[in-house]
Amino acid sequence: MAVLLETTLGDIVIDLYPKERPRCCLNFLKLCKLKYYNFCLFHSVQRNFIAQTGDPSGSGNGGESVFRQLYGDQARYFEMESTPRIKHKKLGAVSMVNNGANMHGSQFFITLSGNVDSLDGMHTVFGEVSEGFDIITKLSESFTDKENRPYQDIRINHTVVLDDPFDDPDGLTFPDRSPEPTKEQLDSGRIAADEEVDKDKGKTEEELKEELESKESKANAHILEMV
Repeated sequence: MAVLLETTLGDIVIDLYPKERPRCCLNFLKLCKLKYYNFCLFHSVQRNFIAQTGDPSGSGNGGESVFRQLYGDQARYFEMESTPRIKHKKLGAVSMVNNGANMHGSQFFITLSGNVDSLDGMHTVFGEVSEGFDIITKLSESFTDKENRPYQDIRINHTVVLDDPFDDPDGLTFPDRSPEPTKEQLDSGRIAADEEVDKDKGKTEEELKEELESKESKANAHILEMV
């Protein structure tokens, strides 16, 4: 059971654990089929630790499980699957994010190092990266601000379900093709993923920070003019 993530840095293939984590895998696979993750930012990247994504708002506070579409607001999150215990011992472990109440929605992360045992028991490992370890390295080496947000956007462009053992639940309507991104989806206020990539190669973190501050200053000035 596997999913291909096409990101702005390159492709990542994730092998899933449907026997050990059936509910997490069903949720993830159906969200991928719904193209829910398309254009999601990696909104938090901590070098040699984790890269987190899966929130369409890009804030780190959003997202919802596929079960909300089936059962309403009370099913926005679903309970963690804690047995059997699977540790975050591998580079490229893929884990659902604990929302703070031992519940999961749509957010997940990829470990950027092995033996990240501080995460064990807090989040739910439901798969592992099988291809694209060079992309994991690129993720880990990205420049970020003090809140671990990359200066230049890193996004999931597209998801492809390679193998799905679960029947599609009644009530879900899957798109025939991937939707086009809206301007609002791509306007993060940061350096766009495809914005003069070659020009940014070799830049220091300080140079990227100055460029970002300049962009934010211009954006704020434009908002004041509108007001």
